[in-house]
Amino acid sequence: MGMRLVAGLGRPGYRHYFLEISAHDMIAFFEWPDVEKGTEKDHGAPVAGSIVFDHVSFGVASDDDLWELKDKLDAAGIWVSEVVDHGFIHSIYTFDPNNIAIEFSCPVPEVDLRKNPQMTDIQPTATALDGPTPQSGHWPVVSRRTPVSRRRMYPGDGKVLAGAEGDRPQKSRHRI
Repeated sequence: MGMRLVAGLGRPGYRHYFLEISAHDMIAFFEWPDVEKGTEKDHGAPVAGSIVFDHVSFGVASDDDLWELKDKLDAAGIWVSEVVDHGFIHSIYTFDPNNIAIEFSCPVPEVDLRKNPQMTDIQPTATALDGPTPQSGHWPVVSRRTPVSRRRMYPGDGKVLAGAEGDRPQKSRHRI
């Protein structure tokens, strides 16, 4: 899908891979061989009952990038939707191996919502009524910060990626 694989952890019965989205962002996927896949659900369609989240969306730069990704997924035999014109973005939709819904979208250049935010929800939440700019006073003021002397970091599985005594593993050049 054009994302660089930057780290992979695993042992029997478990994989955890980190993919680079941007210079500052990664997404991680887990694989467990005996997991029950989630119930396939159309992206953005209302449901009743328990759900973890609807879908994750990744941005691509242009329509050409979107079509290239669609062609790659088609060539790999992975279901992918037709390109959908949402007016401000163009999108394709697919699912990961665990049925997690994924969207890829690119901006429509002449409709820049980041520059000109819009709200058309006829019953917006109270927070949305505050407007697009974050408002001060909505989160409690932190009255007690964790003292430096009490800050602890606990080892996670990824410690193995740092190597022993500063000896770091070779950088990954794999792309997913």
